[in-house]
Amino acid sequence: MMPDTVFIDGLQVRAVIGIYAWERSVLQDLRIDLRMDTNIGAAAAADDIDLALDYDAIAGRVTALAGASRYKLIESLAEEIARTVLGEFGVKRLMVRVTKPGAVANARGVGVEIERP
Repeated sequence: MMPDTVFIDGLQVRAVIGIYAWERSVLQDLRIDLRMDTNIGAAAAADDIDLALDYDAIAGRVTALAGASRYKLIESLAEEIARTVLGEFGVKRLMVRVTKPGAVANARGVGVEIERP
């Protein structure tokens, strides 16, 4: 059976992130996208939120994690998000994309995208 996908698109968070000295003392905007493989069959059949993947809880957890982090690299933050979501929410596989808007002149954003089983 093909997995179903639950996604969170464009979650806006603020975090201390970056390698430069000035970046270590300010909050910067990040955009996080998640695609999570799961099975929605039981939740859909019963129309029961308790059987569904709680994307509001996931968004809250990722926002709190990013806000408390002090990573230098967005790669490190992406890995921590993946470990947390996989470990705490029973997701079978996920893609995490972290975008840092305005980090490079003339680019809407730069970032990293990872997939983890």
